[in-house]
Amino acid sequence: MNSAPRSFEVSLFANPVGEDPTTAKPPHALRSETVEFTGQLGESGYPHYEGGGLQVDIDPQERTVEAATVDGEELTYGWRIAVTGPES
Repeated sequence: MNSAPRSFEVSLFANPVGEDPTTAKPPHALRSETVEFTGQLGESGYPHYEGGGLQVDIDPQERTVEAATVDGEELTYGWRIAVTGPES
């Protein structure tokens, strides 16, 4: 899969439970990292990226995170990871 971008900037956010996303203030990232393509596909079937303790599968066309772990642990309810920066 050599058509995958080499890297992405991704950020970890906390989503307050019960907050209306249409009226809420934009969330502030609690952690941001540049993740690098490993050359492999992840369990989700999308390119797998790693960096700074984050392991993510990213759909490069939609720029969406399809699977993620943080420091080897799955995300718990109320947390999300998103592509927030440019690809390279």
